[in-house]
Amino acid sequence: MSRELSSRARAARTSPIRSMTVECARVGGINLAQGVCDTPVPEVVRRAAQAAIEAGANTYTRSDGIPELRAALAAKMRRDDDLAYDPESEIVVTSGATGAFYVAAQALLEPGDEVVLFEPYYGYHRNTLEALGVRPTYVSLRAPDFSFRSAELEAALTQRTRALVINTPGNPSGKVWTRAELEALGEIARARDLWIFTDEVYEHFVFDGRRHLSPAALPGLRERTITMNALSKTFAITGWRIGWVAAPRPLAASFAHLHDLVYVCAPAPLQVACAVGLEKLNPEYYAAIGVEYARKRDQLCAALAEAGLAPSVPAGSYFALADLSRLPGGTGEARALALLERSGVACVPGTAFWRGAEGDRLGRFCFGKTAPDLDEACRRLKNMQV
Repeated sequence: MSRELSSRARAARTSPIRSMTVECARVGGINLAQGVCDTPVPEVVRRAAQAAIEAGANTYTRSDGIPELRAALAAKMRRDDDLAYDPESEIVVTSGATGAFYVAAQALLEPGDEVVLFEPYYGYHRNTLEALGVRPTYVSLRAPDFSFRSAELEAALTQRTRALVINTPGNPSGKVWTRAELEALGEIARARDLWIFTDEVYEHFVFDGRRHLSPAALPGLRERTITMNALSKTFAITGWRIGWVAAPRPLAASFAHLHDLVYVCAPAPLQVACAVGLEKLNPEYYAAIGVEYARKRDQLCAALAEAGLAPSVPAGSYFALADLSRLPGGTGEARALALLERSGVACVPGTAFWRGAEGDRLGRFCFGKTAPDLDEACRRLKNMQV
């Protein structure tokens, strides 16, 4: 009997994000590596979770989530994204956005298929595809606006290409995809009959007058778009694992079956709390996110610039990239560790998001932190001797 790990297990790897979090905890540093979003959870959401537990909402739910949450998510998508989805048959509550991507990829892709990732990519997207035997291909996004060239996208497509993955606003780039870019992408997807997977977790984290646009809202793209999202960042509940996927009815039914197989259901009382939060929090709550995080972005980017680590100012998300090349070390990991040693501040090496030299030059910093932690991290960066 063979005792070797399966090919799926061999393809899995520990995220550098988690590795830097462990190293930061070991030295007692300030963690700007992992996007844990340690800001306060809205009180109405916290109280609703407590009340749901006390009321007995502690057993299995339907695999696609409780009706109240699916209805609230459908209303939210109509309000914020101009998208109409049937809450009974086209929305599946998942165990986070990573769970949404996993079950959607399982349902729509076969081993040996190819999927386009835009680089820098979110590492969990790449790792999930590889664990499923799907081959990622890559198209570069070019700083400072992280634009792409349609000719390079066309060149990356083959007869085995089945899908494109978009992350808007992007992690780690902070890129907010424009209507023109999404329309160009949509033309290619229609011409090649490709799926569009879109991860929109940071949709409320947009700055400088920009507006998030969901690809599914564009003409002709709804039927081929798999919209994935989560309340993890919006409600600062990353550990609750409440996400969702919206897709046409036959697809959503398959996603629900696979979610049941892997996760059974998302946590019942936390689903109840999120439904209450979506119902009771007013539009001003969501608008305030962009204002608050634009201020935090500016604070962190100013500290990085003063430290000699030139930042790339993000258009959205709560991450900023910065140039670590002045730090010692020949690799991104070595430079990130040097930063942690010199300043007590942890970032993620760009090798988590790039395959080539950019990964060794850049680091990703999270500014989704409490004010005291961000203040102290910025103080340490400014005082660091490079």
